[in-house]
Amino acid sequence: MWLTFRLPSQAFDKGLRNMTPDTQQIAAEAYLTRLAERGIDYVFANAGTDFAPIVEALSRSPGSNRKYPKFITVPHENVAMAMAHGYYRIAGKPAVVMCHVTVGTANCINGLMNATRDNVPIILAAGRTPLTETGHKASRQRSIHWGQEAFDQGGMVRQFVKWDYEFHAGQPVEALVDRALDIAMSEPRGPVYLTLPREVLCDPAVRPRRDNVRPLGAAAPAPSQAAIEEAAQAIANAEFPLIVTSAAGRSPAAFDALARLAEAFALPVVQSEARDLNLASDHPMNFGFDIGPWLPKADVIVVLDAAVPWIPRAAQPSRNAKVIHISPDPLLVSYPFRDFEADLLITGEVHAAVTMLHAALQNATKGKSNGVGTRRKLAAELHADRDDKRKKLIETAKNQMPIHPAWLGACLNAAKAKDAIIVSELGVPAAQLDLNHHGTFMGNMLAGGLGMGLGAALGAKLAAPGREVIAVVGDGSYMFGNPLPFHYVANAENLPTLTIIANNQSWHAVRRATLDVYPDGDASKANIMPLTELKPSPSFEKIIDAAGGGYARKVENPADLPAAIEKALDAVRSGTPAVLNVATGARS
Repeated sequence: MWLTFRLPSQAFDKGLRNMTPDTQQIAAEAYLTRLAERGIDYVFANAGTDFAPIVEALSRSPGSNRKYPKFITVPHENVAMAMAHGYYRIAGKPAVVMCHVTVGTANCINGLMNATRDNVPIILAAGRTPLTETGHKASRQRSIHWGQEAFDQGGMVRQFVKWDYEFHAGQPVEALVDRALDIAMSEPRGPVYLTLPREVLCDPAVRPRRDNVRPLGAAAPAPSQAAIEEAAQAIANAEFPLIVTSAAGRSPAAFDALARLAEAFALPVVQSEARDLNLASDHPMNFGFDIGPWLPKADVIVVLDAAVPWIPRAAQPSRNAKVIHISPDPLLVSYPFRDFEADLLITGEVHAAVTMLHAALQNATKGKSNGVGTRRKLAAELHADRDDKRKKLIETAKNQMPIHPAWLGACLNAAKAKDAIIVSELGVPAAQLDLNHHGTFMGNMLAGGLGMGLGAALGAKLAAPGREVIAVVGDGSYMFGNPLPFHYVANAENLPTLTIIANNQSWHAVRRATLDVYPDGDASKANIMPLTELKPSPSFEKIIDAAGGGYARKVENPADLPAAIEKALDAVRSGTPAVLNVATGARS
């Protein structure tokens, strides 16, 4: 292992030499100024001893003309990362998370894994324990400054970021900020990591060679026209083409383009492992969230921005099906092993690809109507059948104890605003929700880093303060979400959301996985399956009182649920955060 020791710079721009030590712009000030110049509105921060120059810079700002992002104190890094994640998903803009050296970085890794697998650009900036023992005003002064140093701090996160770098003495911090944001915002998007040594932040700022503020990121590559036309010919000749997606509807433009494409050519769309709402619930070609019934029927399958379009041990395409993958990164190069069928791979931004495919299909389908009428008829029958089954399920479920997830979904549908944002983390199945507007759903994270639902709801509320935000999370997810810091930030920053805890007093995912592997094993016969129970269940509804208060109640009787949700949403609409601890059965 090569180690490089870097001394803080004693040289600085001639234009700064006439300034007194107390008025010189330090690198920390230049760093914060550049973040604001590049459109960063928020920094979610969990400070430590490495933040001294940041604190000094923030203290100087009221007397200067400099504009900085707003800093929000978040007392746990997992909540901070989730807030940045949720903020981007609604605002479409990146945010910054700042944490304390190695230990803060360690607490961020769960959220970092979620962000990288969800293609969410976050600038994670961590302090660096002071480089020097003596000789600089920022040299080490606490015993932890030895204990917290790592040989390679960036190595902690390198597998889960697009880029990492340490700020060096003598460098203009503006160039570092620009590069970080450009890399994070270039397709495929994702998080980056900066380490910021205390001495370097304290040193006088080094002026950049140029000051060129421009749009973030590189322009996305255009899909190959020839490849798009090949895909269009395959779809035009198919009897049952199928689009499978998890996140194609992330941008408003892509959401609308996919709706037009599916409607124009009668293309069924399945939202497998949906992370976003990609097609409205009431869209005629919405074939639901379960790919199982449709995958074997399809003769052409378009995998549109879906990392895991199906589970091969559960369902597979027909041997004769042509499989086309379209996304900014169709090979998912950061995934170590992935072996889904692929006959054609097309690299390109989703909105551009869908728009080009629509145009190509207009030409490819001239004089053809392969299966179009049949697919429209099947879609109408499917919607009628699905609506009928849902009504019957709700009618049965509304009296069940513990409360059935379908009844929870029905009560939510009746009470929420049409543009309400639902953040679901093992809370209520998406199939039970009425979702007809872009940006109204955040699903489970592909990395499985539990606890993101709470903080993501706060980030979403920050991005859209005029909209209702409802987090529906399992009881395990609520605990992983660090509820005390979550409720603290909600009250401190006036971010009222409704949190519904679907409390089945268990880790149902662990139970289900065990039964999948050992359907007839000893665990399947056990009265209590080891490592799956969360009993006795905490009084979750009481936690909010310790962090500033809010509306909270426990709901066990299904008859009480509609009124409880209405009252909770009334509280949220009046500016008060709310929590419902709902005793539910297992989420199917």
